[in-house]
Amino acid sequence: MAEKTLNDLFLDTLKDIYFAEKQILKALPKMARASQSEEGKAAFLQHREETQGQIERLEQVFELLGKPARGKTCEAILGIIAEGEEIIEEFKGSPALDAGLISSAQAVEHYEIARYGTLKAWATQLGMKEAVVLLDATLQEEVATDEKLTQLGEGSANKKGTRKSA
Repeated sequence: MAEKTLNDLFLDTLKDIYFAEKQILKALPKMARASQSEEGKAAFLQHREETQGQIERLEQVFELLGKPARGKTCEAILGIIAEGEEIIEEFKGSPALDAGLISSAQAVEHYEIARYGTLKAWATQLGMKEAVVLLDATLQEEVATDEKLTQLGEGSANKKGTRKSA
């Protein structure tokens, strides 16, 4: 068996985030439907559009590598999404629901920021200039989305969630 290289790790991680983005694409409409605020609904739907573009960029990176765009099951994202679904069920109709949705969405963003930051660094090391540009564009979107979610959470969502239940 050949020794694994950074190129192998890069491709493996690329497959991981590709799978994750596809799962996130499916989860965002559910989060939008569950959100009780118009701002929350709009944020989740806007991020769905961004996610579609991020998937397209990942497909371009696969193309640059001469590899088929294929995902590899990412247990981490499945767990984060499952936690989000649990919050939707357990807090449905409660004032804390939107705060929980934002928290779940930020867990996803932080995972993505970690993955894209790593992939960008590896692509730089491997001399993949075109991939660096594509990965950095997505990384910047993920950071911006995380900041928007923080503002949303610091705005009305967390304050509404502090009301005591009857």
